Amino acid sequence: LPERFHFHDLRHTGDHLASRAGASTRELMHRMGHASERAALIYQHATRERDRQIARDMDRLIQREGQTISAAAETATGNENDRDEG
Repeated sequence: LPERFHFHDLRHTGDHLASRAGASTRELMHRMGHASERAALIYQHATRERDRQIARDMDRLIQREGQTISAAAETATGNENDRDEG
């Protein structure tokens, strides 16, 4: 281990990894035994990798919602056309 290693470094690393794995602030607070959100936020580092993942996830949600909206519009349009013919 590095000369300046502290046992607390393991805790920090573990909690940072839990944050990256998707643990919410409340879940981190529970894992760490903290009562304040401020303490839990210390372990939630912003990274470019995570920013890219968030963007990919948002894109997937937008695509999925777009497909749902398109399908609903087609269904509604189809129902209106059925009414017009009758």
